[in-house]
Amino acid sequence: MNINLTLIGQTITFLVFVWFCWKYVWPALIGVMAEREKKIADGLQAAERADKDLELAQKKATDQLKEAKAQAASIVEQANKRAAQIVEEAKEQARAEGDRLKAAAQAEIVQETNRAKEALRAQVAGLALAGATKVLGSSVDESKHTDLLNQLAQEL
Repeated sequence: MNINLTLIGQTITFLVFVWFCWKYVWPALIGVMAEREKKIADGLQAAERADKDLELAQKKATDQLKEAKAQAASIVEQANKRAAQIVEEAKEQARAEGDRLKAAAQAEIVQETNRAKEALRAQVAGLALAGATKVLGSSVDESKHTDLLNQLAQEL
């Protein structure tokens, strides 16, 4: 065997192998690597979008939380105002009821005073009639002297 012929055969075989790899194997490997590179790039872009979406969602949640707190504060403020208004209305109603009861009590006092005066007048008239009877020594007829007795009662 000749070493030169072996070397030439191995060179030709190697060149055929390189051509075969260049023609059929290398494009498949380049395609797989390009596909893998594209998947990695898409994954990175998706991660960036997810980060941006997460940041946007956090900002939106923070804004909604601030808005909810503002609404809650507004509701509490309105409730406090309404409570104060109800207390004022109750006070006003209590004052009105007190004034009404006071007026009713004063009217009743005036009525009782008038009744007591009338009762005293009747008693005074009776006593005056009895006193006049004793002084005069004769009986005084009440029906005959009604006008005089009424005038006397009015004066007292």
